Amino acid sequence: MMKAIINAKIYTEDKVIHNGYIEFNDKIVAIGEGEYSGEAETIDAHGNMLLPGFIDIHIHGGYGADAMDATHESLDMLTQGLLKEGTTSFLPTTMTESIPRVTNALESIATFESQGAEILGIHLEGPFISEHKVGAQDPKFVIRPTTTLINQLQQAAHNNIKIITIAPEVEGALDVIQHFDDIIFSAGHTTATFDELNNAQSKGLKHITHLYNAATPFTHRAPGAFGAAWLNDNLTTECIIDGVHSHPAAVDIAYRLKGRDRFIVITDAMRAKGLGDGVSELGGQQVYVNGNEARLKDGTLAGSVLKMNEGLKHFMQYTGESMEHAWRVMSYNQAVALKVDDRIGSIKVGKQADFVLLNEEFNVLCTVKRGYNIYNK
Repeated sequence: MMKAIINAKIYTEDKVIHNGYIEFNDKIVAIGEGEYSGEAETIDAHGNMLLPGFIDIHIHGGYGADAMDATHESLDMLTQGLLKEGTTSFLPTTMTESIPRVTNALESIATFESQGAEILGIHLEGPFISEHKVGAQDPKFVIRPTTTLINQLQQAAHNNIKIITIAPEVEGALDVIQHFDDIIFSAGHTTATFDELNNAQSKGLKHITHLYNAATPFTHRAPGAFGAAWLNDNLTTECIIDGVHSHPAAVDIAYRLKGRDRFIVITDAMRAKGLGDGVSELGGQQVYVNGNEARLKDGTLAGSVLKMNEGLKHFMQYTGESMEHAWRVMSYNQAVALKVDDRIGSIKVGKQADFVLLNEEFNVLCTVKRGYNIYNK
């Protein structure tokens, strides 16, 4: 059934359409400016902003669910909840836990058919990380990578592993980075030096996991992982923009250095997102949520409770970027990295009908997924 969103401020790939309309079924059929005269069922945007649906490539959970629960019921809770924040596609992200538990989670995700936000694949965060930079991961499950083990995990995931967070300096890391062309290897939870990270990029490393967290910092004599992330144009860089994980100025610096095409907003959210303050869980460890912070008992940050629409608001506040360009760090750059930009990540005729309608306060008024799953506030 054809539908149309009318009276919208539409951010397309190449321009902003004021007082525009967009006609769609499961895909975008037409985009225009001015009064809509078609016969489709209409949704009045009342002049609010229409953006492509957000894509979160690093998220453990939210709304009471976690990818490591390894149940379809939990995944359904998460995929439905994400529509409330404008996220239409995502990569459920696993934790550094036992291989049997990780395998169960991979199999559950791979066999789940979402009726909410679309699962584009899986982000494997660990267990191939540094025991010296575990963050909120459990160090007893840290192991070294091998091609055999990654093949086993990929088989359990039905070839749906798209990103693996890895410490490129650990034994075996460079071997697997060079071996798998179909996986995005991302440096994170790492003690890699500036030179080690750049060398890993030359071997096939493509991405940086949650910049500024659980990696070697920048100093003027040892630029570290952060310096390599800033300066290496072949590395895309994700960042948790909740005002807790990184200072606003640090976000601004990263964006200025990475540019519009290589910067990606993520949430790294955990189970407690959307549930308010209280005690929650991440990777088998208790997490205490207070306001916009989620921490282990010892004070270590344990993911976030950030929503993508809030991440966009913070990003624009911290960088001063306009919406004309800001939407790209929420969807387009992710789609390009995952090689799905032919069908999602921007508003263009022929692409999938994935939208989010925001007001000036960045509140989600409506989310459309594949044209038929419509969340209205």
